[in-house]
Amino acid sequence: MQTVLFVLGLILFLLGLITGVAVPSLKNPRMGLASHLQGMTNGPLLIVVGLLWPHVNLSHGWQVVAVALLVYGSYANWLATQLAAIWGAGRRFAPAAAGDHEASAIKEGLVNMLLVTLAPAMIAATLILIVGVVH
Repeated sequence: MQTVLFVLGLILFLLGLITGVAVPSLKNPRMGLASHLQGMTNGPLLIVVGLLWPHVNLSHGWQVVAVALLVYGSYANWLATQLAAIWGAGRRFAPAAAGDHEASAIKEGLVNMLLVTLAPAMIAATLILIVGVVH
């Protein structure tokens, strides 16, 4: 699990770097900056959790659940803001970054679904990790 977290963290960090270069060419550069920051912060989060991994005492099943939730939440956060930047979406849950931009209902729905589901995933993963460290 530790290597998986390291690799996926580095990939997400790289996606954040690439996103930062693309910010000026996006339909909504402000949302593009948000996406860049998601990659730049969530990538290292996965790496830090990988460093913490030897101190996590969980069954294999709970380890898989924790990593899956963390990876989903981290990548969904980058993807949601990236799609919103490309499409000009995200008005409902990120109005400050979306500004006056609004995309089609399907595009807004996908961005909204990612934004709504990533928060519980990250909260649950963090709670599982706390139990694993304390246990």
